Amino acid sequence: MFKILTLNKISKTGLANLPESKYEIMSECANPDAIILRSFDMHAMELPETLLAVGRAGAGVNNIPVDKCSGKGVVVFNTPGANANAVKELAICGLLLSSRKVYDGIAWCQGLNGTQGVAKAVEAGKGEFVGPEIMGKKLGIIGLGAIGILTARAAHALGMEVLGHSRSKKPADGAFKQVDSLDEIYAECDYISLHVAASAETKGMINAAAIGKMKNGVRIINMARAELVNNPDIKAAIDGGKVACYVTDFPVDDVLGTKGIITIPHLGASTPESEENCACMAAVEIKDYLETGSIVNSVNYPEVKLGGISGKRIAVLHKVTDGLIEKLDGLVKAKPVASSAKGEYGYTVYDTPDAGAADSLKAVDGVLAVRVI
Repeated sequence: MFKILTLNKISKTGLANLPESKYEIMSECANPDAIILRSFDMHAMELPETLLAVGRAGAGVNNIPVDKCSGKGVVVFNTPGANANAVKELAICGLLLSSRKVYDGIAWCQGLNGTQGVAKAVEAGKGEFVGPEIMGKKLGIIGLGAIGILTARAAHALGMEVLGHSRSKKPADGAFKQVDSLDEIYAECDYISLHVAASAETKGMINAAAIGKMKNGVRIINMARAELVNNPDIKAAIDGGKVACYVTDFPVDDVLGTKGIITIPHLGASTPESEENCACMAAVEIKDYLETGSIVNSVNYPEVKLGGISGKRIAVLHKVTDGLIEKLDGLVKAKPVASSAKGEYGYTVYDTPDAGAADSLKAVDGVLAVRVI
């Protein structure tokens, strides 16, 4: 019986992929085999010695101590694309909110409550909330993953000209033109939508220097990660008129109440459809790994797809070092059915009638964890 710890409320439809005959799902457990979570911050959490895998029901894993998990042979999964439509829809919403001053207009209307002649006041005051249409304007998409591409296609369908930037070359798509330089996005686009992961490379990428290259009156939409935007710089750019509006799904103290900044309470993936899709994908990833050793959509270990098990299966999580595989082969007295690496971490799997070598494998320098399935 596998023990699954949930650190957030997880969709029952998703958890139904883990049958009660094999899995015990708990909100409190000292010795879980796996953890499934959404936004819970694991960084201050002591990792249980029994932990084999962590499944993030979402794409970002900045709330998970990935390096610590990697060093202990704990596989971290995410669910890329499962919430893409939900985030795309909110990005399009943000695009429209940034342009038409709907947010400010609604707040103003609410302030008319209890006054006489509301209809006349609305007609007299609505001119303060004029904003441009998005049709025919240029949108820059930074990050052409699942969400970025869907956003590009939706914006194109609304009549926008879309430029996209990605670190990797994407297949031709009639919805957008892929450009090689962020400077081209900055120089040409009336709107910029961010869809990249938070990393050392992308942290604070929207800063004074980048904003200085943008068109006057640019509108920026951030449904990706708070860390991508330097808040003091964006506030200064709004105050100076360089940026017309900034829409963010990540409210923090220093942007709240700032005119020209629209804050949304992290609603990107907050739809029942998205939560169900993410939970289903995370549960299936965890199930496949625990039952067969297959790894799909891991952020720290290589993808290895495995079939059923006829005898015993020994799965070895290890550092990538010269001669290590040969040592493992010698102890198991067999060749691996799969062996792959991702960065400095490797995964090697043996199918064997005898799992007696497992304890010996644990003693090999560079081996982080050994499982017998």
